[in-house]
Amino acid sequence: MINKLLQPEGWLPPKGYANGVAARGTMLFVGGQIGWNAQQQFESDDFIDQCGLALRNIVEVLRAGGAGPEHMVRMTWYVTDRDEYSRRLSELGPVYREAMGRNFPAMTCVQVAALVEHRAKVEIEVTAVIPD
Repeated sequence: MINKLLQPEGWLPPKGYANGVAARGTMLFVGGQIGWNAQQQFESDDFIDQCGLALRNIVEVLRAGGAGPEHMVRMTWYVTDRDEYSRRLSELGPVYREAMGRNFPAMTCVQVAALVEHRAKVEIEVTAVIPD
């Protein structure tokens, strides 16, 4: 493993994320990616579709920096509907793994009143570290 996952002794393991990650190397900061394509056009208003595209956008930005999903150490999700996020987790899991593999960084998810792009339902930012 490239980064060290931090799991306090006696804690139940988290599902789909890490409690913490220790890393050393070149840091990459991926600005919030939303569910539109490279031409900044929305292809769908569906939450899962937008998540999939946002995740694939993150992979492309990471690739541009010489990194991949395995280098992620932190991910922050901003969603406009917490209930939809929770209700559709079983659909989101396969979409996440298709884009990110089985790489689960420290994650935070918060509900926001709105995102800057009116049609956006999710925005995701990532911090990655390429080891020395």
